[in-house]
Amino acid sequence: MFAIVNIAGQQFKVEEGQEIFVHQLEAAEGDSLSFDQVLLIDQDGQVSVGTPLLNTARVNATVVLGHVKGDKVIIFKKKRRKGYRLKKGHRQHFTKIKIDSITA
Repeated sequence: MFAIVNIAGQQFKVEEGQEIFVHQLEAAEGDSLSFDQVLLIDQDGQVSVGTPLLNTARVNATVVLGHVKGDKVIIFKKKRRKGYRLKKGHRQHFTKIKIDSITA
C-alpha cells in the first residue's frame, strides 16, 4: 500500500514505515503529524485517485529528527576576462519523518 501525499508544497510517494526528509516543518522531535492532502492511494492494485484530493484519506507520521541541514550547494558565477567572480553557498533545512499509517 502506498500513497502520494502533498507535504510542505512537495509531492511524495510514501509507504508505511518509510522515513523521508521533507522541508522544515514547525514540529519538535517526537511529535505526531497528520497530512490530509492525499492525491492518490494504491491498496493492492486498487487505485483511488482524488479530484484533486481524497477527502477521507489521511497520512499519519512522527518526527524522527527535528531540524537537520542538508548538503551544501555551491553557487559560483564568473564572467571571463572581466574580473567578476561570485561564490555563495546554501544549506537547506530538513525535517526527518517516519510514516506511521495510511488510512483511506
